[in-house]
Amino acid sequence: MDMRPEPFEPPAPTPRVGVPSYLKIIKTVLRNPLELWGEPSYTLPWIETKFITQRTLIVNDPGLIRYILVENVSNYEMSKVRRLILRPILRDGLLTAEGEVWKRSRKAIAPVFTPRHAKGFAGQMLRRSEEFVERYAHAKVQPFTTNVASDMTELTFDILAETLFSGEVAVEREGFVQSVEELLHRMGRVDPMDILLAPEWLPRLTRIGGKKVMNRFRTIVSETMALRRQRMATDPAGTPNDFLTLLLQTEGANGLSTEEIEDNILTFIGAGHETTARALAWTLYCVANTPAFREAMESEIDGVVKSGAEPVEWLTLMPHVLAAFEEAMRLYPPAPSINRAAIEEDEWTSPTGERVRIPKGIAVLVMPWTLHRHVLYWDKPRAFMPERFLPENREKLHRFQYLPFGAGPRICIGATFALQEAVIALAVLMHRFRFDVTDETKPWPVQRLTTQPRGGLPMRVSAR
Repeated sequence: MDMRPEPFEPPAPTPRVGVPSYLKIIKTVLRNPLELWGEPSYTLPWIETKFITQRTLIVNDPGLIRYILVENVSNYEMSKVRRLILRPILRDGLLTAEGEVWKRSRKAIAPVFTPRHAKGFAGQMLRRSEEFVERYAHAKVQPFTTNVASDMTELTFDILAETLFSGEVAVEREGFVQSVEELLHRMGRVDPMDILLAPEWLPRLTRIGGKKVMNRFRTIVSETMALRRQRMATDPAGTPNDFLTLLLQTEGANGLSTEEIEDNILTFIGAGHETTARALAWTLYCVANTPAFREAMESEIDGVVKSGAEPVEWLTLMPHVLAAFEEAMRLYPPAPSINRAAIEEDEWTSPTGERVRIPKGIAVLVMPWTLHRHVLYWDKPRAFMPERFLPENREKLHRFQYLPFGAGPRICIGATFALQEAVIALAVLMHRFRFDVTDETKPWPVQRLTTQPRGGLPMRVSAR
C-alpha cells in the first residue's frame, strides 16, 4: 500500500459545469476571468465558442499551439479584446506592439536579454536580494507575519531597478508598489465594453480613475529618461551601459521614437517585474504546504551557498529550487492567457487526421491557465508536484504544453533573466528564513494582467 500523502492542491476555481447566460459571463469576467472556464476547457484539445457575434477558438493541443504561435505565426495578430485592455496602459511597448514597431523594439532590446548578458546580472541580483532579506532579520528574535505578495513586488522592483536601470528610476520603492497595485486594479481588468468590442473612444466605467495612476507612471518614465539623458550628456564615460542607455541610444529616425522608448520603459518598469513577483509569492506559498520538498530545497541551497559557488552558477546548481518555481508558474501562470486573432482563414490537421478549421477573424485563445491544468497532458494536474520539472523528468514534457513565457517569435524576451532572478531570490530567502502559512493565509487566484492572490499572501516568517 502506498502510504505517501496526497500532494498539495492549492486553491483554484472548480471547472464550471453547464452553459452560463450572457449576463453571468459578463459578471464572471468582471469579477475574475479564471472562474469562467468550464470543464471542456480542461478536458478537450480544442473548443469553439461564440459570445454574441464573437467566435473564439480555445486551443489546448500542443501541436495546434505550435502551429499558431510558431509555424504560421504571420497569420495571427493580437486579438481586439487584448488590445482594448493592454494598449491603454502599454501603447507600443514590446508586449503590445505589432508589425514594424514590434520588430524595431525587439531588435533594440534583444542585446540586453541574451542568455550571456542576462547571466552578467547575477551578482547584482544576489546583492539586492541579500540587502532586501535584512528586513526579516528580527524574525531571529520573534517570528512575524508579512504579506509576501507585496514583499516580492518590492524585491523584484529592487532587482529590476538595479540591473536594467542601474538604480536610476525616478521613484521610491514604497510608492512604486502602491502605484503598481493601483494600476492593475484599475486598468488591468476586462470591462464589459471590451467584451462587447466597443470602440476605444467609448469610456470604460471600471477604469474610472485609471488615467490618474497612468499619468503617474508616465511621469516616472519621463523623469527617469530625463535623468539619464542628462547623465549621457554630461558624463558619457561614466554612464552605465544598461537597458535604459541602450534604449535611449536607439532614439532617432532609424530607430525608436521617443514615445516608443517611453512605452518600452513603462512596460518593463510596470509589468516586466510583476510577473516574477507574483510567481515568487506563489512559490513560497506552495512550498510551505509541501514540507518534504521544502527540506530538499533547503538542503540544496545550503550546500550550494556553503560551496562558495558564484551566483551565476546557481540556476544550474539548484534544480529543486528551479523546479518549485516552474511548478508554481504552471499552476499560477503569471500571464494566464495568450490572445490572438486569425488574419486569414486557416486550417490545421492533427497527427490523427482531425481537421481544425480556423475562420478569418476568429479569436484564438491559448490559455496557459487551462493548458497547465489539462487532464490530457498532466498527471494530477491540480496538484503541486515540482518533481515534474526535475532534470530527469523534463524530457517527458511536450515543449508546447507548458507556456509560462509564451512561445514563438513573441516569447518573453526576459525568460532567462526571470528564471535566474527567481532562483537567486528564493535561495537567499530560504537560506536564512522559513515562510509558513497562517490561519489568515487563504489566497484566491484572480486574473488581472497577472495571476494575483486576492487579498495578498500573509505568511509567517521565522529564522531557520
